Amino acid sequence: MSRCAWPLLRRLPARAGLTLRHGGGAPRARPTASSSSSSSGDGGGSRAPDTSLFVPVPLKPGLVDAASEDVGAELTRPLDKGEVLKNLNKFYKRKEIQRLGAENGLDARLFHQAFISFRKYIMESSSVSADLHIILNDICCGAGKVCLLGHVDDLFPFFLRHAKQIFPMLDCMDDLRKISDLRLPPNWYPDARAIQRKIIFHAGPTNSGKTYHAIQRFLSAKSGIYCGPLKLLAHEIFQKSNDANVPCDLVTGEERVYANEDARQAPHVACTIEMCSTNTPYEVAVIDEIQMIRDPARGWAWTRALLGLCAEEIHVCGEAAAIDLVTELMYTTGEEVEVRNYKRLTPLTVLDYALESLDNLRPGDCIVCFSKNDIYSVSRQVEARGLECAVIYGSLPPGTKLEQAKKFNDPDDPCKILVATDAIGMGLNLCIRRIIFNSIVKPTVNEKGEKEIDSITTSQALQIAGRAGRFGSSFKQGEVTTMHRDDLVQLKEILSEAVAPVKAAGLHPTPEQIEMFAYHLPDATLSNLIDIFVSLSQVDGMYFVCNIDDFKFLADMIQHIPLNLRSRYVFCTAPLNRKEPFVCTTLLKFARQFSRNEPLTFDWLCRHTKWPLAAPKNIKELVHLEAVHDVFDLYLWLSYRFMDMFPDAVLVRDVQKKLDDIIQVGVCNITKLIRASQSAAAPGTAEVVSEDFPLSRTKRDARVASDRRGAASTEALSIAGEAAGLRRAKNLRASRFGTRQEDLKSYGRGSLANRLLQEGLLTQEMLRQLESEWQDQHRNDRYGFGSKRDDQHSSKGTGKKRK
Repeated sequence: MSRCAWPLLRRLPARAGLTLRHGGGAPRARPTASSSSSSSGDGGGSRAPDTSLFVPVPLKPGLVDAASEDVGAELTRPLDKGEVLKNLNKFYKRKEIQRLGAENGLDARLFHQAFISFRKYIMESSSVSADLHIILNDICCGAGKVCLLGHVDDLFPFFLRHAKQIFPMLDCMDDLRKISDLRLPPNWYPDARAIQRKIIFHAGPTNSGKTYHAIQRFLSAKSGIYCGPLKLLAHEIFQKSNDANVPCDLVTGEERVYANEDARQAPHVACTIEMCSTNTPYEVAVIDEIQMIRDPARGWAWTRALLGLCAEEIHVCGEAAAIDLVTELMYTTGEEVEVRNYKRLTPLTVLDYALESLDNLRPGDCIVCFSKNDIYSVSRQVEARGLECAVIYGSLPPGTKLEQAKKFNDPDDPCKILVATDAIGMGLNLCIRRIIFNSIVKPTVNEKGEKEIDSITTSQALQIAGRAGRFGSSFKQGEVTTMHRDDLVQLKEILSEAVAPVKAAGLHPTPEQIEMFAYHLPDATLSNLIDIFVSLSQVDGMYFVCNIDDFKFLADMIQHIPLNLRSRYVFCTAPLNRKEPFVCTTLLKFARQFSRNEPLTFDWLCRHTKWPLAAPKNIKELVHLEAVHDVFDLYLWLSYRFMDMFPDAVLVRDVQKKLDDIIQVGVCNITKLIRASQSAAAPGTAEVVSEDFPLSRTKRDARVASDRRGAASTEALSIAGEAAGLRRAKNLRASRFGTRQEDLKSYGRGSLANRLLQEGLLTQEMLRQLESEWQDQHRNDRYGFGSKRDDQHSSKGTGKKRK
């Protein structure tokens, strides 16, 4: 009966691209030309995919019900699962099979996963396909016999078929590579390639008039588009244009404001750069802050605007460091770049002395900090000296920032001191006499999405310092210094260095590309699709793929919610801070109700946010109000894309303005909120905000601090590193546990712990766990466990300077 399998067996390998030899020995499998070519990729130059990203599709075992028949068992006999298991394991161990698997796209990882699934499928199935049943029966019958019944190699076609079922990407790898080929971005914009554009690069430092000249050309054109990095900048150009009797619309991610009362589209538009249209023709386009084309998260938007805007003239404004890259990019489109260089309009002097004490502040001073905690600390100390100060930081609503800037600029207002983060670097016109760097280290995110704390770059230092002595203000020259004497030398070095050239432009997968990927991989999650896309993507040396961690975070968060791919993609591109739990939770609720096709009304939003809200009584309440403002922004952003499901944009915009006023009241009374937060702190704890300047001021200080404090876990170290100015907390070793118990107590009860508690990065339970682990480690050190290793690390740490 088992001989019936031979005609079927002889046909199967040919379909799988294999041939078998029969006759004086065991059958063998070898690749044919078609199978080898299919695994070679597109020309052999493409990199191997990261197969760790390939998630197997689960297959259910075959079951036989009472009404159906097991054809294979009728033709042969029921399988002996014990013998089947032995032969499957022999199949797995054969080097020839492993090599053949590699030739068909199965590396060691995929081969192992596919075999485990294949074996489980066979062993748990009460019935398999007739052809596979016959092959298995022949192999089991012929085991140990010199005959031609069957050989374990004959399983390979069935194994490969199973592997391609659980890893569907194996069958379409060439198509996936073509879809993710990002080597010719200019070709994505046929409308722009159809015209000959004139590119004019306005290069110069802050306060050099470069953007002013570009805007003058924008205003004189018959039609134009301004693309800026911030809503504040887009709004400024929108107002300037309409004030100059040039009708101009405003387009941001959250709204569209028409210059014409009848909602007709104006010939000019000012927009945030992500919102620019690459299909509408213009006479003049202005792309501001072009150096941000290298931004790890948003650089793709500048690349898209530069390559895709359909305008006769493209005016590019920014640092001279971007000239070479822009010239190279335009060379690939056949367009020449005219460079116009500008010099600073007012002198900028780096002082030879540091401020050293807030007692030395003068009207027009701006203290620049790089964390909210420093903002809170410095502003309280300033007002403790009887001085009134304005406060500006990144998470404040745009309206509040403008009001604080207006308050500081007003010569009749008693507020003469500004405490701000680097949010003042662009988008605000400020009358600053002197910039004072409270610190010269700043938390950043590198191109891999990893958080670092490092000295500010020359570009960042120049951008911030250049805000002093603005042309047209009451201060005819600007001054720059630091709060601390030992930072001043390093700041001078940073400012004297040449700005690092911009070397690459960012790219991001488009919705269309992801949709094509999903067509080939219908069972993959959106996060997994993005991972595979980036893994297979090919870019040339002038481009890089932007960081997609935020996108993946949102994709994973809403994966369980049933949404179509296009809607899911839109939700995942929503601009929100994933560190804000309230905003993330709101997005989740938005997506869930959206999936049920239930409109998100104004009443629903008010219930969720508990609107109306009162003025904040402490810092925690102020932070929550800022989060609610972000929720309103999120609603407006989604309403622009799903008008039917988010129908109450007008009402939400009205209450957002009221919330802006409430936040302004809180910011004006920020020192009172700080004092209220401190008085509400748990008994026995220190002040929420230290009177000292909490960030370590240099790389050296950060390293000393990290060696002194230690930590109880890698997670706790990364949290502490963010607030304490550590260089890279994740690289700190567990050998730093050998620190005195008293140090933990002071660490756990000091101002750093309270700041972490205040920001919600640390809970009382986590604090108690840290102390408990620290005590356990201290006891281990006392009784000699691991002390030798710690001593070695300690000696290395003190004897060598870390690179």
